[in-house]
Amino acid sequence: MTVEQSSTTPEQPLLSIVIPAYNEQQRLPQSLRQIGEFVARQPYAVEVIVVDNNSTDRTRALAEGFAASMPCLRVLVEPAQGKGAAVRAGMLSACGAYRFICDADLSMPIDEVNRFLPPQLTGCDVAIGSREAPGAVRYDEPWHRHVMGRVFNTIVRLFAVHGFQDTQCGFKMFSAEVTEALFPLQTLNGWSFDVELLYLAQQRGYRIVEVPVHWTYKDNTRIHPLRDSLAMFADVMTIRRRARRGVYSSPRDA
Repeated sequence: MTVEQSSTTPEQPLLSIVIPAYNEQQRLPQSLRQIGEFVARQPYAVEVIVVDNNSTDRTRALAEGFAASMPCLRVLVEPAQGKGAAVRAGMLSACGAYRFICDADLSMPIDEVNRFLPPQLTGCDVAIGSREAPGAVRYDEPWHRHVMGRVFNTIVRLFAVHGFQDTQCGFKMFSAEVTEALFPLQTLNGWSFDVELLYLAQQRGYRIVEVPVHWTYKDNTRIHPLRDSLAMFADVMTIRRRARRGVYSSPRDA
């Protein structure tokens, strides 16, 4: 399904915003206020889903407090640990014709979501936010984080997903049809889940486009440069092994 082919019913929101959240009590309230203001300005229906991923702070209580006065918001709890697990739960629970993965820190301004939707963007199945595409702007990113990202992207392009300059930006849009086709096949629960999904999308011939974004580095990151880089490299190799073993074959492929 391409973007222009998607349609909504009166009960179906055009857009679902899915926010995975682990110990986000500091950042989530401001982000939800900004998202609420964004939703109020839009001429189309939006649902917002916060997926609490076993937070040990007040993330869930804060999200539920917002939901009490924010009709478009609902809160899920995902017991399997990992950003990938939280995103999968939220995306498969979502109802929107387009489903947008959104980091809780809003390092990309939420208003840029419309650049992932028609009429501004048409003719694609998956749209990925890119900090490297022409027109993208990065703010305040430490040089070592940028180097780490470029090294990992090179590994991804060599061994898994070809042709894209930034597969790891936390803002991505999937059509409802593609979501329902790909996310049940997702096996990785950690940081590299989106590489796995993009690999699946590319293998199935879905059209993927990069959308340049304005992105601001936020200090409160949970990525450990060395440990997580090694883990993500191992994940890329796992994707290749699982593909060779036919793990990603869906019933319709049989």
